[in-house]
Amino acid sequence: MEWWLWVMAGLALLALEVMSPGTIIFLFFGAAAIILGVLVKLGIVGSIWVQWVLFSPLSVISLMALRGPIVRRFNRRDENQPGIDSLVGQDVVLLTDLTPGEPGKAELRGTSWSVVGAPGESLSKGARCIVEKVEGLTLHLRAAETAEPGEPV
Repeated sequence: MEWWLWVMAGLALLALEVMSPGTIIFLFFGAAAIILGVLVKLGIVGSIWVQWVLFSPLSVISLMALRGPIVRRFNRRDENQPGIDSLVGQDVVLLTDLTPGEPGKAELRGTSWSVVGAPGESLSKGARCIVEKVEGLTLHLRAAETAEPGEPV
């Protein structure tokens, strides 16, 4: 195969990687094709069967060796950004009446969240509550101590 065909195939695979969110697979096959194109251009690899024999293991080895570190690098959490577990203990204001075991809505940090109240505890719209636990995107609440009149919620 001509060297420029390998390079074009590699660039196409790199473009496919950019268009496919979150996979990080085509990158290694594209890189292997470009490296193989350079090897063919330099005359190090000649026959087509040797090119294909080199392409496969070169792709698989680079995939196995580098995918893990690259995925970990891009999925790393910013230490300055608190996780969703940091919502435990936060104050929320109910946007709907909340009956025991039934879902409702509450506002936390300017965003509406799905909430579930504590068993046996009915809460009315506008009540101040505390986040006890976070399960997925649902907050489990308990009633907060009642605020004095005129105190901010």
